[in-house]
Amino acid sequence: MNEQIKQIAERLIGLRDVLEISPEEMSKVCDLTTEEYLRLESGTADISVSVLHRIAQAYGVELTTLMFGDEPKMSAYFVTRKGKGVAVERSKAYKYQSLAAGFAGRKADPFLVTVHPKSDNEPVHLNSHEGQEYNMVLGGRLLLNINNKELILEEGDSVYFNSGLPHGMKALDGNIVTFLAIIF
Repeated sequence: MNEQIKQIAERLIGLRDVLEISPEEMSKVCDLTTEEYLRLESGTADISVSVLHRIAQAYGVELTTLMFGDEPKMSAYFVTRKGKGVAVERSKAYKYQSLAAGFAGRKADPFLVTVHPKSDNEPVHLNSHEGQEYNMVLGGRLLLNINNKELILEEGDSVYFNSGLPHGMKALDGNIVTFLAIIF
């Protein structure tokens, strides 16, 4: 697993230690078995944004703090210049670039997401998390599966949905897809 995933895993361990939370309690918040959660903490398994979102909401921590390690400090405004947002590449398939990491007390988490193509027969991995989500395709074509309903979104298309429903995406046509994702 890459170095960024290992750093996120270390932050999860640190959060658990500070809050004196057992792996069993944290696994319940994540809707995972204790063994699955401990694989996340080991840094050997991919840590989805949906799992980090659940932890952030349950314990009052900024999502971007878990993802990137920095505490947001701005309260009036925060500018992210093109290509300059802090990013985490969860796996070779997904890259999340935070567009508001420095703004404290956000009511939403906006990300620029890059999805790399996979083989056509590889299934879409589904996640879910509390809240709502807005996605707008900026480039490429995206297959979005929401609660087993497949939607094809093209550049300029957008969707707003209940993110508690199982959802996942896949780049189409063998091309990279970029989209704006806002998690509420």
